[in-house]
Amino acid sequence: MRIAGLQKLTLLDYPGRVACTVFTAGCNFRCPFCQNASLVLPEKFGGEIREEELFSFLRKREGVLDGVAITGGEPMLHADLPDLLRKIRALGFQVKLDTNGSFPERLKAVMDEGLVDYVAMDIKNAPEKYAETAGVSALDLAAIERSRALLMEGRVEYEFRTTVVKGLHDRQSLLKAAQWIKGAKCWYLQQYRDSGEILNVSGLAAFEENEMQGFAKAACDFVPTRVRGI
Repeated sequence: MRIAGLQKLTLLDYPGRVACTVFTAGCNFRCPFCQNASLVLPEKFGGEIREEELFSFLRKREGVLDGVAITGGEPMLHADLPDLLRKIRALGFQVKLDTNGSFPERLKAVMDEGLVDYVAMDIKNAPEKYAETAGVSALDLAAIERSRALLMEGRVEYEFRTTVVKGLHDRQSLLKAAQWIKGAKCWYLQQYRDSGEILNVSGLAAFEENEMQGFAKAACDFVPTRVRGI
């Protein structure tokens, strides 16, 4: 398991919980707006945190932290992720998992075993613009659809979320995405920000707050939608 970073305290990454955030290295997507280029690109990987170091920290935080948020990169890329989750659960922490939805069988397995309490899945864009937005030439959209359907069964708490970027998204594509997840519990539209570690900033920009709110209002015809990050 490649653990690339640890944020020791977050009040934002796990809704309603005091948590820490574990960052995994590597991703199968190359979204140009990705804010964690050093986690996604192998040539930029820095040092890693040993698993022993992580669990030494977690044992000291028992009774202080409620949960652990696992993000990346793409955590589901790692076949040994369930082992890590089992060890975290054994300490009594709740687990939130971030994923791009491209590994539905692995997602189902951790859900079936009761290893996750909350899943945040990215909805990159409308289906016809998905590959472009994910930065890959070939994309198995059926896998994304299986993950979407799995979460919408409601067996764990979940959210769908989209980072909205001028140059990749517009009102029409967002409304098509909203129709694609119609019936979901909630959808968060996140404002694009240049973190200084963006994968490819060329041609990308943020929408204004009033535009973001307008997108959310229109999407509410299909799915409860809120704006985040403004």
